[in-house]
Amino acid sequence: MKFQIPQTLEAVASIIDCDYKGDANFPVLGMNEIHVVQPGDIVFVDHPKYYDKALQSLATIILINKEVECPKGKALLISDDPFRDFNKLTNHFRPFEMARAVISETAKIGKNTVIQPNVFIGNNVTIGDDCLIHPNVIIYDHTVIGNNVTIHAGTVLGADAFYYKNRPEKFDKLVSGGNVVIKDGVDLGALCTIDRGVSASTVIGEGTKIDNQVHVGHDTVIGKRCLIASQVGIAGCVLIEDFVTIWGQVGLTSGITIGEKAIISAQSGVSKSLEANKSYFGTPADEFRKKYKEIASIRLIPDIIEKLDKLS
Repeated sequence: MKFQIPQTLEAVASIIDCDYKGDANFPVLGMNEIHVVQPGDIVFVDHPKYYDKALQSLATIILINKEVECPKGKALLISDDPFRDFNKLTNHFRPFEMARAVISETAKIGKNTVIQPNVFIGNNVTIGDDCLIHPNVIIYDHTVIGNNVTIHAGTVLGADAFYYKNRPEKFDKLVSGGNVVIKDGVDLGALCTIDRGVSASTVIGEGTKIDNQVHVGHDTVIGKRCLIASQVGIAGCVLIEDFVTIWGQVGLTSGITIGEKAIISAQSGVSKSLEANKSYFGTPADEFRKKYKEIASIRLIPDIIEKLDKLS
């Protein structure tokens, strides 16, 4: 998430009432999670295991819960609870705006776009030309939809990320300040749910077609001209490259990459990144040929046991 107006280190520290290391006028341009940070961004870290990763990331401002040496060319925000203060910053720079109309006055809707009855369009939404939005679609704030997009009934774009910190007393929610971006020529089936990014965008690439009842988690990026069949569940922070095909009821864990032109068969469970230009199935998903060899070997087990029994 980029700030509308560039901030200074001192100004940001005053918002969350914390100490800082670095030039008071050090530029702060935005805030993001570690996998999408850019120079000028704030990233937060609250576990020693990830200190080095955060300090060595592209982020130039690190919100951290320990006094450490500040890397050259960077700045630190020293907080007793970086998770809490990251939420404070999200709420400050992208506060919740109550809806005052079914279609917000700040929404921008392109020419020849058809909005069917009972569609909700939130604040600062952009919809391109020649789109068709069917009844009961919910489009949350800051969503961006390209041209020639079709969205079927009951689909929800931009619900909060499923992201919680497990504290002793409760699950503490990480506030979502990102959005959803739907590129040109995308078709979304009925009752799909596409969560917005925590601080960046969840993206559906140009020409991708998604069937009914598909879930896409926060900050996931789906490439162009992918096919995703019904009841697929995609966790957060997944990268699906171009021309990938995913058949029904596949589940994908978070933080993995699916290579270009990969094909994943129905009801597979994907727990690791998959290489491009190969076909996969099973749980855990693996290459077709390897999986069939495993199945063939398993079928031999009863005969092997029978032969061993005869020898004993």
